[in-house]
Amino acid sequence: MIENERAALADSLWTATAHTAPDCPPLAGATEADVVIVGGGFTGLSAALHLAEAGQQVVLLEAETPGWGASGRNGGQVNPALKPDPDDLVARFGADLGRRMVARWGDGGRLVFDLIARHGIDCDARPVGFLRTATNTRGLAMLREIARQWRAHGANYEDLDAAETARLVGAEAYLGAVIDRRGGNIHPLNYALGLAQAAIHAGADLHGHSRAIGFEDEGTGVTVRTAQGQVKTRRALVCTNAYTGPFGGALGCSVVPVTSVQVATAPLSDNVIRGILPEDHAPTDTRRLIQYYRKTADGRFVMGGRGARGEAGTRRRQQELRQAAEALFPQLRAADWVHAWGGDVAMTVDSLPGLHRLSPNVMAGLGFNGRGVANATVMGTILADWALGVPEDALDFPVTPVRPIPFHSLRSAGVALTIGAYRLLDRLNR
Repeated sequence: MIENERAALADSLWTATAHTAPDCPPLAGATEADVVIVGGGFTGLSAALHLAEAGQQVVLLEAETPGWGASGRNGGQVNPALKPDPDDLVARFGADLGRRMVARWGDGGRLVFDLIARHGIDCDARPVGFLRTATNTRGLAMLREIARQWRAHGANYEDLDAAETARLVGAEAYLGAVIDRRGGNIHPLNYALGLAQAAIHAGADLHGHSRAIGFEDEGTGVTVRTAQGQVKTRRALVCTNAYTGPFGGALGCSVVPVTSVQVATAPLSDNVIRGILPEDHAPTDTRRLIQYYRKTADGRFVMGGRGARGEAGTRRRQQELRQAAEALFPQLRAADWVHAWGGDVAMTVDSLPGLHRLSPNVMAGLGFNGRGVANATVMGTILADWALGVPEDALDFPVTPVRPIPFHSLRSAGVALTIGAYRLLDRLNR
């Protein structure tokens, strides 16, 4: 783990306001399980919970602590669908699988909020809908088309004009918006910690500070190794997303980590916060380098966005976000900005997650393109289905070979160039 990752986590608002984490001692020695899970973010925790509830003996190995990576650092928006539009999914995967994907993944918001309710997870859950705002006419047309397609598939998706958008945002900054009533927002780290506690209560064994360093699939079972121990298991699930590293061979080269950063104020007075986001939405806009923002339960304002590279670039991006927040809401100009942090999200070439069989008894799921709260939770249930014996062709997502991104070693330079181009295009299209 690199030093700036520790600094990013230390400065996180979510870490500062997190509940007490459950006890997850490091793995020591040899043990056995029905299923071993590598990675303690939303994907792994969702899989652990669903498998334990199905009566499986589950061991989860997390290199740090549950929710340490993007799961505990993101903006907390519950965006309840895959990134490609429904019509694209049906055209690409056929009427049967395509429609199953639309239904299963479009139901991600309900899954998240149902888990929160069923397990009593205290994470400031706000099922108020997912609001997307248009910064230009091209973006508004795109949002309208997305809403049209989802309504054709039965989703509660609404078009909003400029006046209604201004009312929900608290600022006249957008041409219009759409709202997906299936979504909302949460405290992401407390959601992860709640999933961890629920999995433990269901019987799963969770081990923190237990980095998996390799596995051997003997055909009849798998052995997953850490520096201090090993687990023999029937099946293994790899749920490491942007922090995969060398584990799983070429798996980490199938996604590109992109840094997303956030800044947050101290709690604001009522006269400052009252007119901002009156119904507690957490909007995301249509910029190429998206910006997203929200209020918290204790009256803070949080602003986030993509497009940082390196420590200096991260600090510059965080300052840009403070300035953007104050331009959108002038009442924030006197605010005290007390938190600044970041982390990596995993992007894929086709904007879809990857579900990859690494060996006969090892399956991986990763690459949520900035939509991990709902999508990673759904992926955990699909991985659990596979571990419970559901055939690959009956899963609600296609299993594909790992496809390393060409010239992956040059991704940092490529991402930096793309960020620069996107920043220029956002300014020109404003």
